[in-house]
Amino acid sequence: MSTVDSPVEEKIERLLGRIRPAVRREHAYIVGAPDTVKVKLNQNESPYDLPPDLKQEIAEAAADISLNRYPNEQPHELRHALAEYNGVDPDCIIVGNGSNELTYTFGMALIDPGTPVVLPTPMFSLYEKVVRLADGALTSVPPRSDLSFDTEALIEAIEAKDPALTVLTSPNNPTGLAMPLSDIERIVRAASGFVVVDEAYVEFNPEGSALRLMRDHPNVMLLRTFSKAYGLAGLRIGYMIAHPDVAHEVMKARLPFMVDRLAEITALKLLARPELLQERVELMRTARNGLAKALRAMDGVDVVPSHANFVLFSTDGSASALQGALAERGILIRDMSGYEALDRHVRVNAGTSSENKAFLAALEDTLYDSQGG
Repeated sequence: MSTVDSPVEEKIERLLGRIRPAVRREHAYIVGAPDTVKVKLNQNESPYDLPPDLKQEIAEAAADISLNRYPNEQPHELRHALAEYNGVDPDCIIVGNGSNELTYTFGMALIDPGTPVVLPTPMFSLYEKVVRLADGALTSVPPRSDLSFDTEALIEAIEAKDPALTVLTSPNNPTGLAMPLSDIERIVRAASGFVVVDEAYVEFNPEGSALRLMRDHPNVMLLRTFSKAYGLAGLRIGYMIAHPDVAHEVMKARLPFMVDRLAEITALKLLARPELLQERVELMRTARNGLAKALRAMDGVDVVPSHANFVLFSTDGSASALQGALAERGILIRDMSGYEALDRHVRVNAGTSSENKAFLAALEDTLYDSQGG
C-alpha cells in the first residue's frame, strides 16, 4: 500500500506547492453550527423570514423564469429600483451576489502586489483576507480604548501611505459602533484613493448614510446588503453605489452572471414593501436594546453600545468557553476573541422575543455556574 500511496502523496505535495503561498496561508471562512442548536444568534441575521403571502407572490413570479437562460449581466429592473430608492443614477449601481462578492471585486480592481491599503481594526475579517490574497501592503490602525475607529490615526496612516483603498464599516461589525459622518468626511477628504464605506447595517444607524458625501467626493464607494435588515441572507443580494465612471471600471473585474433571477425578483418584492422593512427594523432595534439592557444588569458583563442589530459584550471568563457552554444549551452566539482588541468578547444578534429570553436565561445559568453558584 505504501509503495502506491507514496508517489501519489508526493504528487499532491508538488501540486499544492503550485498554489499561491498567499492562499495557502489563509483559512477557509466557515461558520459551524452544532446539530443541537435551537437558538441561532451568531451571524447577525434577521430572525424574521418573509411573510407567507410574499413568499407566495415570489413563487408565482418564479414560475415564469426561464431557467435555461442566463440572467442579465446586471439585473436591469432591480438596478433601476435601487437607483430610485437611493436617489442616484442607475449607472452608479452594481448589484452583486451578496456584498461579500463585491468585496472580492474591489480586490481584483484595486489591489496589485504591494498596493497600500489602510484598514481600521477590529473590522469584518474578509477585508484583511482580500488584501492578503492580493499581496497588498496592509496598514492596520488599532481602535481607541472604547473600540471606536481612531479617526486621527487613520488620517495619519492615509497621509503617510497614500493608500489606493481605505475601508470603513459603519455601523461596524463586530463592535456595532457607528462612525460619525463628520469623521467619515474627514477621512474621505484626506484620501486621494478610494474610501469604501460598508453600510451593511445602515438601516439601524442613527447617523444615516454616507451617500451624501458622494456628491462632492467621487472617491467614495458604498456597500449595501439585503442580508441583514431585509432578511435575505439565504439569497445573496448586495450592491455597490459609486460614481458612474468608477462603477464602469469596477464592472470589468466582475465575474459574469452573478445575480440570479429569483434573487432579483425577491429583492424587488421587498423594495415594494417599505412598511415591512420599517416594521422589522423597529422590532430588531427594540430587541437589541432589550438585550443590551439585560446584559448590563448582569454582574461581570461589559456591554459595547450598538447601532446595529447585534450586541458585543465581554465577561470575566473565556469567550470560547462561554460560546461552548451556551452551545451545549442549544444557544449559538459568536466568539470574537480572535480579534486582537476583543479578548473575552462575544457577539449576539437580536432574535425573536423567545430566542432572546432563551439566550439570557442560558447566559445567566452559565455565568452563575462558572462563579460556583
